[in-house]
Amino acid sequence: MTISTEPRPDTIAHASVRPLQSLDLLSQQEMASLASANRDLHELFRRCALAVLNTGGHTDDARAVYQRYRDFDLRVVAESRGLKIEVMHAPAEAFVDGRMIVGIRNHLFAALRDIVFTQHKIENQLAFDLHSSAGITDAVFRILRNANIVRSDVPPKLVVCWGGHAISREEYDFTKQVGYQLGLRGLDIATGCGPGAMKGPMKGAAIGHAKQNTRDSRYVGITEPGIIAAESPNPIVNELVILPDIEKRLEAFVRLAHGIIVFPGGVGTAEEILFLLGVKLHPANAGMPLPLFFLAPACSAGYFEEIDDFLRSTLGDDIAGHYEIIIGDPKTAARRMKEQVKEVRRHRVKRKEAFSFNWDLVIPEPLQQPFMPTHDNMAQLRLESSLPTHDLVRALRCAFSGIVAGNVKDFGVQAVEAHGPFQLHGDPDIGERLNRLLASFVAQGRMKLDADSYTPCFELRQSPAGD
Repeated sequence: MTISTEPRPDTIAHASVRPLQSLDLLSQQEMASLASANRDLHELFRRCALAVLNTGGHTDDARAVYQRYRDFDLRVVAESRGLKIEVMHAPAEAFVDGRMIVGIRNHLFAALRDIVFTQHKIENQLAFDLHSSAGITDAVFRILRNANIVRSDVPPKLVVCWGGHAISREEYDFTKQVGYQLGLRGLDIATGCGPGAMKGPMKGAAIGHAKQNTRDSRYVGITEPGIIAAESPNPIVNELVILPDIEKRLEAFVRLAHGIIVFPGGVGTAEEILFLLGVKLHPANAGMPLPLFFLAPACSAGYFEEIDDFLRSTLGDDIAGHYEIIIGDPKTAARRMKEQVKEVRRHRVKRKEAFSFNWDLVIPEPLQQPFMPTHDNMAQLRLESSLPTHDLVRALRCAFSGIVAGNVKDFGVQAVEAHGPFQLHGDPDIGERLNRLLASFVAQGRMKLDADSYTPCFELRQSPAGD
């Protein structure tokens, strides 16, 4: 690594780094493909790289980071001795005594591997079949294997944790307490790799692992380009993988997981719950153990009370058999998860299934394909109680995605302003329950909206008879 004189205290003028893990052995042709990324792909990689280099920085505000380091750039250089990345005007906080922090260095090459290298395979080599369910699952597996996330020699002990990135201090401390109890019991953690409920379980587990002298602890961060470009990985992540889109990211979570914990979050967390229930409810997955816990401190019990009420009233009380709600008791939650993970291991041994990747789990293709919440796509959804439960959950997840976009995402808000509310079709009482659930999130401060001026971005029209 070489470094020249700094132009200002908060940046490093120039540095060149080589891979320690990812992409440390490539052919000349592979290196050439990485060095010749098109302009759009280069800009995406630049933004993701800046987020990685800002790990541990004083702000996670993506716009503020881009403005502060607007002159940051980088280029991939292919040489006979191997690949290197040259960075210009990079955040000085990514370096210690003139050398890039090893964890950040590894994440930088992970971003190159998963954004540029994988995209090259998808677009140029057509190495992935993304038009069939089996092909999508194969692509997810190969991306995870390429990142060394999937390993044949690791027993079942990976707990996926979901939840909000902007949560209260009480909720954050609770996620750390749960992570600590999981770590004491030898369980590893996978999250979306950002702050809040994604950082807390890892931080707690790290202390638990240290107390137990646990070696080779895993803190797996699973993200996608749009998220990591706006949100730096937390400093505890020691394995990072970037999937091409949100749906493949969600599939990676559920196929890697030996258990899943959901902490309080916002509307995005509720949408993830619907995705997971859409998988668990598929008839082909009946009897397959995949423990799902909803955990919250006592002060946030209302979040899961509202979600539980919505799920029961919309899908029937049997839906509650697919998850456990534990309030304010990290030790019990960790003990129960440890027991359930043992059951997962027994099941897979009996069925001769892989420990590291759940091939037998059936994920319906509509859940694998990205859903774009346009007015036309939203109007085609049917939210009807007469549908098979797993189909209704799938439709609800798509509707929820559109409702989230219409309320809090720029492109969705602009679409609603231009064309009016999304038009959904189905049972009127389902629309009323959706409204009550969203209104409760607004009242709890979980959406960036004023509770007094909140207006639903959708209208639900009753489906015509026989439709």
